[in-house]
Amino acid sequence: MNKPKILVVRAIFPEVIARLKQHFEVTSNPADEIWSKTQLIGKLQGHHGVFTTGGERIDAEVVSQCPDLKICANMAVGYNNFDIPAMTAAGVMATNAPDVLTETTADFGFALLMATARRVTESEHYLRAGQWTKWRYDMFAGSDIHGSTLGILGMGRIGQGIARRGAHGFGMKVIYHNRSRLSAELETQCKASYVSKDELLKTADHVMLVVPYSPESHHTIGAAELALMKPSATLINIARGGIVDDAALAAALRGNRIAAAGLDVFEGEPNVHPDLLTVPNVVLTPHIASATLPTRLAMANLAADNLIAVLTGKEALTPLNSPLNSRLKRTLDQSNPAQAAPDNVA
Repeated sequence: MNKPKILVVRAIFPEVIARLKQHFEVTSNPADEIWSKTQLIGKLQGHHGVFTTGGERIDAEVVSQCPDLKICANMAVGYNNFDIPAMTAAGVMATNAPDVLTETTADFGFALLMATARRVTESEHYLRAGQWTKWRYDMFAGSDIHGSTLGILGMGRIGQGIARRGAHGFGMKVIYHNRSRLSAELETQCKASYVSKDELLKTADHVMLVVPYSPESHHTIGAAELALMKPSATLINIARGGIVDDAALAAALRGNRIAAAGLDVFEGEPNVHPDLLTVPNVVLTPHIASATLPTRLAMANLAADNLIAVLTGKEALTPLNSPLNSRLKRTLDQSNPAQAAPDNVA
């Protein structure tokens, strides 16, 4: 019996490829080439599943030209590369990789906050350039983390992890704003208080962005919001590019309207707004908040688990949509009758 075919769009862990080959006919990309949309559509022909890494756009054009496609499994918690309505209408399951990266990403949020507030990279560049010839009382004097006020925009699992680190580890006062308020129990665990967005921006010494990207959250932080922040405040974005208006942020940094920023994500990445590259008071990292080997392997295995589940007639572990399941089941029954989904699979 023929195995279902899957496409792995980027280079991933060899052990995950080996695991997938136990279940599928796998087309991989060990050279880690970046494919255009046209190339992706061409390579997807005849494939039933695709393993994506968060940067590959799966939209109405792709699903309409790839009629065999049944599941797209993202090796990322974010999924703004997926057109969920178009995928759902075409009967294509979408999955992501949440939870397994929560604590690692919260760790990095704090690492980026501390590097930004304490001017770590700025001072390292100064040292490497041979400019350190004497000590000065105010040399690269930054701002304190302990005892300061941390404002978190977005209070999902990662935001809660950051809140716990701030409150319990650094004695910070934690305030947050979210689309919906946390339960009293969670607020107590995080030692966090709910405030309006404007109050958070005006009050916080350090603002951490952990909101998911959507058209509604585009430029959540723009010139008007930056103007509300303290001149001594720092802004940290570990959420998604597009949450911040990068041009407005660069202007605010250059004008010292806020003290500093730390960015792990950017609009149009891997391109970075050129103005951000010319201001000294910003820490820039290439989207690495989840980048530890154990966490990235767990993310890859969760994407693989979703592919294996759906293409063997089981429920997805972390579904993002409810596609036309009768169509999906019928197609699976026809292509792989020995592994057809039971009638009660949603």
